[in-house]
Amino acid sequence: MAIFAISDLHLAYGIDKPMDVFGGRWINYMQRLKDNWSATVGLNDYVIVPGDISWATYIEQAVDDFKFIEALPGKKIISKGNHDYWWTTMSKLNKFLMEQNLKTISFMHNNSLNVEDFTVCGCRGWKCPGDDDFTLEDKKIYERELVRLELSLKSTSALLQLGRIIVAMHYPPFSPDGKSSEFVEIMRKYDVEKCLYGHLHGNSFKGAVTGEVHGIEFHLVSADYLNFVPLRIGL
Repeated sequence: MAIFAISDLHLAYGIDKPMDVFGGRWINYMQRLKDNWSATVGLNDYVIVPGDISWATYIEQAVDDFKFIEALPGKKIISKGNHDYWWTTMSKLNKFLMEQNLKTISFMHNNSLNVEDFTVCGCRGWKCPGDDDFTLEDKKIYERELVRLELSLKSTSALLQLGRIIVAMHYPPFSPDGKSSEFVEIMRKYDVEKCLYGHLHGNSFKGAVTGEVHGIEFHLVSADYLNFVPLRIGL
């Protein structure tokens, strides 16, 4: 068993909004994702997908996108991104999984999931202080996401003896100039081993923080950054 990660799938099987218009990196991206995922991930592996899963506005529009994910190898842990407008309550999401007979997908929101000797937790995150257009409204959302990250990490308490925690966020936990945010401080408090994040595309890759910072291993896992090949991050 291995653990992989890839975010920002931006699937568009249920709604006509493919990403091909955003340049060469995205040409035929859904087929490339399918081919690369199938060649990389095994049936017993896990894939963490931190946000921006589908362009659907409502969960009913996302059925074909989730059937696409279901047909891919491995067990998938999915959390919320800023474009996941279809996201609803956990009870409705879990009901959706049952109704559509989606057996390899789990949603993560204010909770945590045990994967072998790792515990996976996290939150969506938000833009960080220092962003040029960071507003008072952004500050409220940012602080709410800090609470959600801590709630998720606290939910790992029964599993902390494992000593290995992966945090999955959609937004990077750093300001645009690479300065650590309070998200990183919370991760340090709970001895997080790895942090995965997405959201960044194109020219934003240049400012991405990767590698070890404050004893935490950071990985940018946006699908176009990974050339649509899931990144192996554990075991």
